[in-house]
Amino acid sequence: MRKLFAFLLLVAAASPLAAPVVADEPLRLTVRDHKFVPEQIEVPAHVKFRLLIKNEGDSAIEWEIDELDREEMVEPGEERGVFLGPLEPGRYPFYDDRHQASKGTLIVK
Repeated sequence: MRKLFAFLLLVAAASPLAAPVVADEPLRLTVRDHKFVPEQIEVPAHVKFRLLIKNEGDSAIEWEIDELDREEMVEPGEERGVFLGPLEPGRYPFYDDRHQASKGTLIVK
């Protein structure tokens, strides 16, 4: 019985469901003149990824995705990273809470 339990534990640990797939390279998002560049970012579904947010503006931004309950404060000239995912397919709007007209969309396919 112990051998069976050990075998099942090993199989579960090796399963693709045991650890999320992680993207090799980070995605980049830049803020210039209170606009996100690019305004839309496409990512594959069910993959964990790192998003690097660079603020090229002269005031702090507060990047947020309400649906994912994520936010990141980025000071002028600073670049910050945030891990997201794995996510289900869909559209996830993001914005700068300090400049509400600055908006973009994370598109998960």
